[in-house]
Amino acid sequence: MPTASPSRNLRRLTQRLAIGAGVLAAGPALAHPHVWVTTKAEIAYGEGGRVTGIRNAWTFDSSYSAFVTQGLDTNGDGKLTPAELSGLATENTTNLAEFGYFTKLKVAGKEQVFGDPIEPRMAMDGDKLTLSFLLPLKTPVAQGRGVTAVEIYDPSYFVSFSLSEDADVARLSGAPAGCAATVTRPKNESAKTADTAKPGMSEAFFEALTSASNYGVQFANRIIVACP
Repeated sequence: MPTASPSRNLRRLTQRLAIGAGVLAAGPALAHPHVWVTTKAEIAYGEGGRVTGIRNAWTFDSSYSAFVTQGLDTNGDGKLTPAELSGLATENTTNLAEFGYFTKLKVAGKEQVFGDPIEPRMAMDGDKLTLSFLLPLKTPVAQGRGVTAVEIYDPSYFVSFSLSEDADVARLSGAPAGCAATVTRPKNESAKTADTAKPGMSEAFFEALTSASNYGVQFANRIIVACP
């Protein structure tokens, strides 16, 4: 199995995972999605109650975590430190721009534009890898009495995102008094895969999808923030 390269973006890494781990050997294993991510999000507020950005925390499934971290234990002690993972964190976070960071933010109904991601970090907890990074807004925006909505999903459904069951799944940092976050999960809780999809929706169907197809929106996870 080839050693993972920090310079590859998430999509290429997951494709390499599928091939390198041998999951293409069996029919059902071909089905989308190929990578599973459990997410948390923190919505950051600044001066004047303006929304300033989103801090994502994504925990990858154990198989992907094992593959992508190959060769990164530089001191050979059997443990991966944030320092050893820093290069991978920076490269993958930067390259996620190609996919819009799988994150959408609307304030009072208007979609916001992100600046370059900052503070990328990775850490291992047990056998799972967590990537965190801050997506600042290019222009902070006041929420007022409007609603802030965060959506996290992969339009082509190569990656399956699900919201964590932990109490801190949706946090507000510096929000005006009275603001509260609620989470909305997809109606179809079980991930639809190529082997369970309706006729004609083979793996070839999924491979042909692009971000413009927006197939994955039906599996979108949403965080809604309302302020008085």
